[in-house]
Amino acid sequence: MRRIAGTLFFIFYCLYASAQNQNDLQKLKVFIDCSRVGCDWSFIRTQIKIVDFLFDSEASDVHILITAQRAGNGGRQYELLFYGQHNYDYYNDTLYFTTAATATSSEVRKQMVHSVMMGIAPLVARTAYASAISIDMKGSDSTNSLSSVVTKDKWNYWIFNVGIDGRLNVDKNYKSDRFSSDFSADRTTEDLKVGFRIYGSKNHSIYQYQDSTGATSKYTVNNSNYGFFNNLVKSMARHWSYGYQVSYSNNTFSNFKRKIYFNPAIEYNFYPYSEVNSRFFVLRYGADVSLNNYYDTTIYNKLRQTLYGHQFSAALTLNQKWGTFYSSIYYRNYFSDWKLNNMGINLNVNVRVTGGLSFYVNTSGSIVHDQIYLVKGNVSEQDLLIKTRQLGSSFNYNLYFGVNFRFGSKLNNFVNPRFQGFEGF
Repeated sequence: MRRIAGTLFFIFYCLYASAQNQNDLQKLKVFIDCSRVGCDWSFIRTQIKIVDFLFDSEASDVHILITAQRAGNGGRQYELLFYGQHNYDYYNDTLYFTTAATATSSEVRKQMVHSVMMGIAPLVARTAYASAISIDMKGSDSTNSLSSVVTKDKWNYWIFNVGIDGRLNVDKNYKSDRFSSDFSADRTTEDLKVGFRIYGSKNHSIYQYQDSTGATSKYTVNNSNYGFFNNLVKSMARHWSYGYQVSYSNNTFSNFKRKIYFNPAIEYNFYPYSEVNSRFFVLRYGADVSLNNYYDTTIYNKLRQTLYGHQFSAALTLNQKWGTFYSSIYYRNYFSDWKLNNMGINLNVNVRVTGGLSFYVNTSGSIVHDQIYLVKGNVSEQDLLIKTRQLGSSFNYNLYFGVNFRFGSKLNNFVNPRFQGFEGF
């Protein structure tokens, strides 16, 4: 009996040691959630081959959440959150990188892969593939001068953009052309954000319609809009900020011959602004004044008027391992008549219930009682069909929802671009 027991013990020990060796040779299992920003999956998988990429977040050893915000230089600041799981649940880290405003997709994906490698390196080092890691910390001549000294910018952090674009769409019954131009100047630092914008566009459309008698009617629509916009936001404290926006605009479609608008406001963020990529909950309140001149008499028998009002809004954004949540509400009204108001809500939820099951709901709606600029008179069939002018509506509502379930293989390592881009493949 002792000999049999010893033999069984030896067999079990060998099996256990074999299992341990197999575990030691297992690759690190990685799940990347970049649905908020998008990423080049093919490039990531071809550049990092010593880990297993999974479709299932629950089965992974590390969950990487990637988010981004617009940076002061016109580019984007990316945040990579690393959540260790299972045997690596002790590991949590956050890395950042910022792209230039002119960065190409190739440059962005290289920086993203570099940051992913940096974040998972401490975990790969604990696997049998540690010897495959190559580290170079000598740097280049350009990096030898790096220091804690703040870099001086000859542009004083100002970013300028100039754009011109056009569009032409033609078929047998319809012709439309559009021309627009835009100029903007922005300066963003931690304490101050300033922006200027000048814009203009012109739309020309021709519609041909043949009635039952064979007679052809031709309708021509010309709309234009142009304007100027300026905003300034100043940081007050860790959670407070204040600012204003002022604008001058002209819009033939909305019956505005001239509109001058001024809106000072104050904002409170329950979380530090440094956590904007992960969570963001703000309350904002502001007063406003509008000096309006109209092309045609409005439904309130006005050709010009000055209006005072106020507005309140709240917004909550969460980017977490389980998914994304965004919700906002707003309300505004004119002091002259509180029945002239506008209120609405937005709700976007995308939740990963389990590794393969997720659901999403995107909905928005508003109640509109402040269209004081609408043209007086009945709406013709032509106005309704070809939208020559703004039409009245007391509400709008949108809803999108769905459920996704994925099952089968969890591995996501392979890249096969053959016949890519061909319909049906």
